[in-house]
Amino acid sequence: MRLRVEFTTEPFDLDEAPAHALVAREVIEGAELDAVDVGPFGNTAEGGADAVLTALDVLLRKTLEAGATRITLQVNVLGEGGA
Repeated sequence: MRLRVEFTTEPFDLDEAPAHALVAREVIEGAELDAVDVGPFGNTAEGGADAVLTALDVLLRKTLEAGATRITLQVNVLGEGGA
């Protein structure tokens, strides 16, 4: 199964990226995912279910430890296997 996740971490800081946002970027870019798009107001990543779910577990734990007070995420099923 392939998944796409979209997520944001808060609180926002328009002047400087907060620690939790930097941690989120590091985790998602270091994960074994097929496609990653990191932006100032939202992030997306795609990959196999195991890779996405593993990355989300690490992302949630590390961003909360780094000071995130809210993490909003949406997970969509893209299809089975290579679809």
